[in-house]
Amino acid sequence: MKSIAISGSKRSNVGKRDAKELRYEGLVPAVLYGGKEQTHFSVSAADLRPVLYTPDAMFVELTIEGAKHTAIVKDAQFHPLTDVVVHVDFLELFDDKEVVMELPIRLEGTSPGVRIGGKLNQKYRKLKVKGLPKNFVDYVPVDISKLELGKNIRVGEIKLENLEILNAKVDTMVSVLASRATRQADAEAAAATKGGKK
Repeated sequence: MKSIAISGSKRSNVGKRDAKELRYEGLVPAVLYGGKEQTHFSVSAADLRPVLYTPDAMFVELTIEGAKHTAIVKDAQFHPLTDVVVHVDFLELFDDKEVVMELPIRLEGTSPGVRIGGKLNQKYRKLKVKGLPKNFVDYVPVDISKLELGKNIRVGEIKLENLEILNAKVDTMVSVLASRATRQADAEAAAATKGGKK
């Protein structure tokens, strides 16, 4: 699993006024929880960009005034009008404690159904996965090289070593649908066949 290093400073005051001042200075109020006690700190908004504005899953190596923690972003709140991040919750990771994360799906191969004119429909971009931090991977590979027209791949068909997928097994992740042009061609071919039989 990829990781990114971020440094933060402990907050002495945790009120709304203090948070407003931090944001004015380009800092974001944050909380690290999951350990023995919560840590309130601030972090540069610029440092958060590679973590928040990406489809990738990653660990965050947090350094808060000399103390090092491995964590993940558990929640981020954004301003409703400006979409600027206003608060972030980090969950501390431990080698012996399972955690739930969302991992991005990466489609691999070329679908034969798409090759003959079908339309690829990807319903899921990420899967919710549970396991120990050491077993997490950068992405979930999904092979579509045998995906025919009108067929789909369900969550239950995907297996990850030492990780549990929490999404419903019957849910469709990706399918190949007949495009309008394909359906029209099929209808015309059927009509021509029917007409030839007379």
